[in-house]
Amino acid sequence: MTADENAKQMRRFLLIAGIVLVAFNLRPAITSVGPLMGIIRDDLALSNWSVGILTSLPLIAFAVMSPLAPRLGNRFTYERTMIAGLILLLFGIAVRSIPVLALLFVGTLFVGLGIAICNVLLPGVVKDKFPAKVALMTSVYSTAMGIFAATASGVSIPLARGVDLGWELGLAVWTAPTVIAIIVWIILARKEKTEGDVELKYVSVSDNRMWMSPLAWQVACFMGLQSFLFYVTVSWLPEILHGNGMTMATAGWMLSFTQFVGLPSSFFAPIIAGRFKSQSGTVFVLALFAIGGYSGLLFGSSFGVMVLSTVLIGIAMSGLFALSLTMLGLRARNARQSGELSGMAQSIGYLLAAVGPMFIGFLYDLTHAWTVPLLTIIGVALLVMTFGMLAGRDRYVLD
Repeated sequence: MTADENAKQMRRFLLIAGIVLVAFNLRPAITSVGPLMGIIRDDLALSNWSVGILTSLPLIAFAVMSPLAPRLGNRFTYERTMIAGLILLLFGIAVRSIPVLALLFVGTLFVGLGIAICNVLLPGVVKDKFPAKVALMTSVYSTAMGIFAATASGVSIPLARGVDLGWELGLAVWTAPTVIAIIVWIILARKEKTEGDVELKYVSVSDNRMWMSPLAWQVACFMGLQSFLFYVTVSWLPEILHGNGMTMATAGWMLSFTQFVGLPSSFFAPIIAGRFKSQSGTVFVLALFAIGGYSGLLFGSSFGVMVLSTVLIGIAMSGLFALSLTMLGLRARNARQSGELSGMAQSIGYLLAAVGPMFIGFLYDLTHAWTVPLLTIIGVALLVMTFGMLAGRDRYVLD
């Protein structure tokens, strides 16, 4: 193997490692909050709907930043923009860990801005650098996201109470993987400069045709509604389980278990879907699992029913999320279209998802029971099925 081939192979390895490391950082800063919601609420004397802002605020930041991220990547290169996103995330996690109410929300906003940049860039670069392996690479990085998301949920209570770090340091520990990712992307940026390769740039948005595409709106609604389910679940599942008789520590681990049990679904759903021209059937099955899982929480309160419900929810959440990312590549003919679709779908989708944690918290404050919130979540799962089946048809957004 020649020196040039070795350099290209190393570059490819670093790129894959960089993608996986970024994926590690896209959820822990959010999923680590869910099990701690009750502690933070009591410590800072917040209502349920207002503590729900801790999950909704990053999603609002996603919606605002998503259309801007492609332009930033195009102007400053992929590597530099990714580093900027990771630095914003690092700053946000650090500031949020200071036990001052204003800084808690300001830090949470920066967490959302940093994650949004990385969120939007990943599908486009996968389409550009691995055009024949979109489904496989999406499986790899969505599974990486799931591993750290689940870990963050599970260790939050043990870190805060078991190790006696408190919720502040329990959240601050997630600066560590962010620092590692920043280092790797700095190396990638330097290699890009010294090796003289063509700069990796993200696609720019050329016109408004994407916003006029019915299929693009269906993809956006599918992404938004499945994100609604995910962020409502990571925010309120521990409280729902606690309301059914579980201890908070066990409920936190159940949220972690929900995400771990979904890892195979996260990995295999895009691969299975990529073997078919239409992904509608896969969406239908996964959405049925979601409906069954949330219905179990509504109609059964025994430990066995709660475990079965979390298994179904975990399989559905992880699979639907991975499918939504895969569709950003499969519904586009090239990296340019994938980038435009990613920016548009994540902007609209996360704006829709941002309503979830606050709205479900508001319904609970209003009714003082989880019946109406769970009925609402089941209704959203039906909408996920509808829009997912429409988005899964064998079509391209700008055709």
